[in-house]
Amino acid sequence: MKSFKVLAVAASIALTASTLGLTGPARAQDKVIKVASQSPLSGGQSVLGTAISNGTRLGVEQLGAALAAKGYKVEYVGFDDQATPDVGVANAQNIVNDASIIGVVGHLNSGVAIPSSEVYNKADLVMISPANTNVNITDRGLPTVNRLCGRDDKQGAAGAAYAAGDLQVKSVYVMHDKTAYGEGVATAFRDAAAAAGLEVLGFDGTEEKNDFSSILTPIVAQNPELIYFGGIYDQAALFFKQARDAGFTGQFLGPDGMDSSDLLRIGGDAVKGMHYTTTAGPASVFPDAAKFVEDYKTRFTINPEPYAVESYAATQILLAAVERVLDSGAELTRKAVAEEVRKTADFKTIAGTYTFDANGDPTEATYYVLEVSAASPEEWSTNKLVTSSKAASPLAESAGTEATPSMDATMAATESMEMTPAMEATPEATPAS
Repeated sequence: MKSFKVLAVAASIALTASTLGLTGPARAQDKVIKVASQSPLSGGQSVLGTAISNGTRLGVEQLGAALAAKGYKVEYVGFDDQATPDVGVANAQNIVNDASIIGVVGHLNSGVAIPSSEVYNKADLVMISPANTNVNITDRGLPTVNRLCGRDDKQGAAGAAYAAGDLQVKSVYVMHDKTAYGEGVATAFRDAAAAAGLEVLGFDGTEEKNDFSSILTPIVAQNPELIYFGGIYDQAALFFKQARDAGFTGQFLGPDGMDSSDLLRIGGDAVKGMHYTTTAGPASVFPDAAKFVEDYKTRFTINPEPYAVESYAATQILLAAVERVLDSGAELTRKAVAEEVRKTADFKTIAGTYTFDANGDPTEATYYVLEVSAASPEEWSTNKLVTSSKAASPLAESAGTEATPSMDATMAATESMEMTPAMEATPEATPAS
C-alpha cells in the first residue's frame, strides 16, 4: 500500500511538472503565456476602454506565432475596471494571482492605473499603458510601469500654446472632473495658459454628470472666450452641450479624454468645430497602421477608436520582451520580462518607434491638436489633424536628448514651442455594421 501511494504521488508530481513545462519536451499547449488588459468595458467610458481591449486582443492573436515556435501558447484575458479605482485594484489582485499572466496592457484612466499598478509592481508584473497621461504614472519610478503615450504636463502646455497662438483667445475658464487625470491636465493647462498671457477667469472641478446649470450660470456671466474641460468625453460632451444652451458663444478645448466618437454622439452640434489635444495619433499618421485598421474592422466590425493602435503597439513591445528573455537562455519570470520591457530602445511598432527612459516614459512623445470636423460619430477618424508637436520626457530633457521641440509646463511664452502643421487625416471607410 505504501509503495502504491509513493508511486501515485510521484506520478502526480510528474504530471504537474509536465503540465507546467518544467520537465521533458513541452508541447505548445503545455506552456501558456497570458497577456491581460484592464480598461472600462462597461459604462460611459467603454468606447475607449473597448478599443484598448480590442487592440491588445488583436495583437495577441496576430503576434503569438514567434512564441508558438518556441513552444508557448499566447492567450489574451481581458478585465473590466469600470473606470473605478476599487474595481481596478480588485482586478489587479486577480491578475497577479494568475501565474501565467506575464504582462498587462492598460489602463484608460490614470486614477485607476495608479493604485492598480502598485499591485502589479509588488508582484514584478509589467504594465505598459497606451493611454495613461498623468505625470504620476511614471514619476513614481516603479520599475514595472511604462507608457507609450505622452504626459499631461506636456499635453497641457500644448493645449495652452494652441489656445494662445492659433485660437488667439485672451480669456479662459478652466474646468475639470476632479480625477487624477482631469485635474492634472487642467492644472498643467491653467499654468501654461497664465504663463502665455491668457486671463484665467476660473478654475473649478465637478463630479456632476447630468445638470450643469448652477455651474454654467457664473461661467457664462464672465463671458470667457474659451472653456477648457479636463476630463472624459462622457461628462464633457453634455457639459459643452448645456453650455451652448445656456448662451455660451465662445470656443471649447479639451485634452485626449475628448478623443472619442461618443463626444460627437452625445454633444452633437455643440461640439462640432471644437478642438482637442491628444497623445493618440490618428491611424492615418502611421504608415504601418493601415493594415491594422482593416484587420481591426474585419475582426470587430467597428472602427478602431483612439488608443487601439497604441494598445497593439504595447502588445508588440511586451511579446518582443518575452522573446528576448527566452532567446537569452534566462528563466522566463515576470521580473525578467519587466526588465526587458524597460530596456526597450529604438523598437519599431505600428504606432512609431519607442525608447523608454529610466522611469518608463517614451523618451520623446508627440502631441496632436485635432478639430471635430466629422459629420457623424461613425466618421470620427476623419477629424482634421490641425498641428502636432514633439516633446522629450523630463528625464530625456535633463540628459540633453534632442526633442523637436521641447515644451515646458510653465513655458514663459508660446513662441518657445514650435508647432508643426499637419495634413488632414485620411478618411477611413465605414465598417460593416
